[in-house]
Amino acid sequence: MQIITTTDALAAYCSEARKHPYVTVDTEFLRERTYYAKLCLVQLAMPGKDDSNGCLVDPLAPGISLDPLYDLFRDTSVVKVFHAARQDIEIFQVDAGVIPAPLFDTQVASMVCGFGEQVGYETLVRKIAKHELDKSSRFTDWSRRPLSDAQSTYALADVTHLRQVYEFLAKKLKDAGRSHWVDEEMQILTDPETYITRPENAWMRVKTRNTGPRFLAIVRELARFRENYAQTKDVPRSRVYKDDALGELAATKPKDHAELGRSRLLLRDARRGDIAEGILAAVKTGMNCPESDLPRVDRSREKLQVNPALADLLRVLLKTKTASVGVASKLVAPASDLDAIAAGERDVSALQGWRFEVFGEDALKLCDGKIALAAKGNDVMLVPV
Repeated sequence: MQIITTTDALAAYCSEARKHPYVTVDTEFLRERTYYAKLCLVQLAMPGKDDSNGCLVDPLAPGISLDPLYDLFRDTSVVKVFHAARQDIEIFQVDAGVIPAPLFDTQVASMVCGFGEQVGYETLVRKIAKHELDKSSRFTDWSRRPLSDAQSTYALADVTHLRQVYEFLAKKLKDAGRSHWVDEEMQILTDPETYITRPENAWMRVKTRNTGPRFLAIVRELARFRENYAQTKDVPRSRVYKDDALGELAATKPKDHAELGRSRLLLRDARRGDIAEGILAAVKTGMNCPESDLPRVDRSREKLQVNPALADLLRVLLKTKTASVGVASKLVAPASDLDAIAAGERDVSALQGWRFEVFGEDALKLCDGKIALAAKGNDVMLVPV
């Protein structure tokens, strides 16, 4: 097993990899104690039938630079193959501003090929490569050195079997004329905006029952401060304060340290020092926010006049169409899209791109009364009207 610990060795491997049509990639990282993921291992494999052209890259080795790997990621003649790529790509984007391209995500491709909703790598390897993976090293400290034989074997298997999975799915997509479906989905994963967390928008991820504008203004400022602090100090958001504590602070609106100290949910470290000062300043900013700048929840979808009968028919149509082409239903249209279509909305993802081919075109025909649904035995058929 090749373990790369120098820049020269990595450059030589990547130079060889660039002679091939694709390379499989995976990472191991830690994130429990930091805001940003700590990259601990990169696994790579070129096309082949055994482990000889796979390698483990140790980014923790003294003096090593990942620049040769990033040059490979920029080489558009080589497809970079991942499974469930989002977290892996986020690491490279944060570290070097690099997003591998062209990109192929076997989790997305497997959903297009009828393997179900967000199927796991282990399942794909079992069904396609006919191998059982040893997952005993899944929960391990990847920052410790040296790596054990079990860790190394586990890590390499994440890219060597991926080759067979990729080749199978890529052929299946090509034969079915669906390669462009996956290409459309990759546009999201290759967009740098996907991996940028802006502190001013952090409040939108906080779930609260109170949706009053003034309350939300305080939530916005508390979430903004927490995000800024977590990013600057490289600590998890929950180490600053958790969402339930944030909601409590927005409700109690502490004005000074004494009132802050009465919080039931705030961590001890957050009751003093920089965090305490940040909390008090955030609450004050939210309280003083001008009326014109108060955040408001978008309730446009809640006000839609959904035709429940039509929504139910769209659900039947969706199941019928996706079953006929072997695509995961949730990938094509979530329930919210179906309700929106039933309410007359047309600016939804289910009516765009490849989804329009699979479902959207007939969904609009159903809404316009141009087709009907009929049952014959266990089958549902589309009938022109």
